[in-house]
Amino acid sequence: MKDGAGRRRARRIAIGSVVVLALAGMNGPWLYRFGSAKYHAYKIDRPEYKAENGKWDIVEFPEEYRQNTIHAALLHTGKILLVAGSGNNQDNFDAKKFDTRLWDPVKGTIKKIPTPSDLFCTGHTQLANGNLLIAGGTKSYEKLKGDVTKAGGLMIVHNEDPDEPKTIPKGSRFTGKENGKTFVTSENITIERAKKVFDPQTGKFLRNDPGIRRVYVEAQKSGTKYETGTQDNYRVQGLKGADARNVYGIAQKLALDKKDFQGIRDSYEFDPVAEKYIKVDPMNEARWYPTLTTLSDGKVLSVSGLDDIGQLVPGKNETYDPKTRKWTYTKGIRQFPTYPALFQMEDGKIFYSGANAGYGPDNVGRTPGIWDLTTNKFQKIPGLSDPKLMETAGTVELPPAQDQRYMVVGGGGVGESKKSSRKTRIVDLKAKDPKFVDGPELEKGTRYPQSSTLPDDTVLVSGGSEDYRGRGDSNIHQARLYDVKTNTFKRVADPLVGRNYHSGSILLPDGRVMFFGSDSLYADKANTKPGVFEQRIEIYTPPYLYQDARPTLSGGTKTVARGGTATYRSDHATAIRTARLIRPSASTHVTDVDQTSIALDLKKSKDSVTVTVPDNRSLVESGWYMLFVTDDQGTPSKAQWVHVP
Repeated sequence: MKDGAGRRRARRIAIGSVVVLALAGMNGPWLYRFGSAKYHAYKIDRPEYKAENGKWDIVEFPEEYRQNTIHAALLHTGKILLVAGSGNNQDNFDAKKFDTRLWDPVKGTIKKIPTPSDLFCTGHTQLANGNLLIAGGTKSYEKLKGDVTKAGGLMIVHNEDPDEPKTIPKGSRFTGKENGKTFVTSENITIERAKKVFDPQTGKFLRNDPGIRRVYVEAQKSGTKYETGTQDNYRVQGLKGADARNVYGIAQKLALDKKDFQGIRDSYEFDPVAEKYIKVDPMNEARWYPTLTTLSDGKVLSVSGLDDIGQLVPGKNETYDPKTRKWTYTKGIRQFPTYPALFQMEDGKIFYSGANAGYGPDNVGRTPGIWDLTTNKFQKIPGLSDPKLMETAGTVELPPAQDQRYMVVGGGGVGESKKSSRKTRIVDLKAKDPKFVDGPELEKGTRYPQSSTLPDDTVLVSGGSEDYRGRGDSNIHQARLYDVKTNTFKRVADPLVGRNYHSGSILLPDGRVMFFGSDSLYADKANTKPGVFEQRIEIYTPPYLYQDARPTLSGGTKTVARGGTATYRSDHATAIRTARLIRPSASTHVTDVDQTSIALDLKKSKDSVTVTVPDNRSLVESGWYMLFVTDDQGTPSKAQWVHVP
C-alpha cells in the first residue's frame, strides 16, 4: 500500500510540475499570483536550478527528541552524536538535565543517550579506535554583575612546606590579615608541596618555591560591605602550628563583579558501538571552551578554556593517551584564547590560525603562528588582515591536505563587539616564509561562518551573522562554494535557516552537509524580543548530486595501512578522476579541527580502482575516514568507511 501510494504521489507531483511549467510558458504574469514566496519555492526546486546551486531541506525531529544542540560529531557507524548538555539553559543546568541524541540520518532513527555531566561547551575529537574523546564542560553558569549577591573571586593558596602537600576541605574560611573579612572556599583543594631550589653551581640551598593552587572563594554573607579593594594575605582558619605559617592565601579584589562560566575536569570517550559514554581519567585542569587536537602519536592535545574558578587556564596544556586513558602536562607554558583553531601540520607541528571563540585578554595568545610542542617555540606568521577581528572567525584546511594551505573566514571584534570582517585570508605553510594573503571577500562582515570541505575539493562556506549572536536580525542567509584552483567564490542556493552562535556543519557520508544549532541573542531588529535556540537541522545537497549519475564504490578492505593500497569495485571506474580520505568532523563554536581531506594516489582498471594511502603519520592520523572517489563531472561516490591503524 505504501509503495503504491508513493508512486501515485510521485506521479501527482510530476503532473503538477508539468502544469506549472506550461502555465509559466503561456502566461508569465500568472506566476506573480503565486506571490513572491511561492515563486521562489518553485524556482529553487527546478532541476536546472538545483544542478547549478544545490538545495536546502529542513529536518525537524519529533518534539520529544528536540534539544539545543551545541556540539555534533559524525561517528564511523554513520550516526551523528548531537550533544546539548544543559544547552545554554540555566534552568536545565540547575535541574541537572543534560541531553545527548544519537541520530541516524539514513534510517531516520533518534535515540536519547544518558549524559553524565554538563557537556555544554566541552571539547572533542576523533580517536584512533573510532571513539570520540570529550573533555571539559560546565561547572557553573556565568552571573552578571547585577545578579551577584556575595563578593568573591580568585584566591591563590600557597604552601611553603617542602615536605608534603596540604589539603584544604571545601568550606574552609580565609580571613584577611588587613581587612579582617572572611571568605569561604568553593571546593576541596590540594596544594602541592614547596620545591627546594639550589644553586646549580655550588649546590647551596637558596629557597623554597611554594606550591600554589587557585580556588574560587565567596563571602559568607551578601552585601557590598563584604567587598575588598586591594590585595591582602589571608590566614586559613583551623590550621595550627607550622601549617598555619606555611599555608596561606593571597587575593586581589574580591567583589560583586560579573562571574564568568566555570569549567570541569571530566573526560569521557563516547563508544559508537556500545552507544554510551565511558568515563576516563579527568584532565589536570578544568576547562570550559577547550580545543582538542590529535597528534602524530595518537595522543590528544587539550588547550585553553576557562578553569574551575572562571579564569583563563594559564597556559598549562596537557595530552591524553588513549592507551592509558590518562592526562599529562606538556612541557612549557603557552596560553591561547578559548577554542583556539589549532591544526596538526604534516611535520607534526601545530598551526594556530589566530581564530578563536572568545574568552581571554585581547593581547594574549592571539597572534597566528606555528607552534613546536617539543621545544615550545612559536614562529609568528605575518600578513593577517583584520587581525583584531579574529573572534568567531572560521578556519578550514583547504583540500587536499598535502598542500598545507588554510583559509581563515570572517570573524569579529573581541567580546560583544559589533564589528565583523568580510575578509578571507589564506596561508601556504609550505612556503619558505609563510604569510597570509587575502582571498576573495565575503559580501558582508561575517561572524560564526561555517566551512565544510567537500569531496570534489571545494569548500562550502555558509551562514553566520553580521553582529554578535545575530543581534539586529543580522543572520546571513547566504552560501558559497570556494574553488581552491581558481581562488573564487560562487554563490549558491540560500539556506532557509539562520545560523550564528552555537552552530556548526558536518559533511555526511553521502556527500551532503548537515547544519545544526544557532543561539540568537534577540529575535528582532530592535533587540527587544529574546531569541529562541534553533533546534531544526538543515541539510544542503550540493550541485554535484544533481548530475545524471554518481560513481559507485563497493567491496574492498575496511583497513588500509599508511603506505598501503586497497582495491574497490566501481561501475564507473574509467570516469573516476580523484580519491580522497576525509576525516569525520567534530564541530562546535566555529571550531572543527578534525576535518581534513587527503589526496590518494589512484590507479584504474575497467571495473575497479586502487588507492594508495600516504605514509606520513602526521598527515594521515590513525582513525576512521570516509573514502570518496569523484568522477570527471565532479560527482562523488557515497563514502566507504576505511580505518587507518
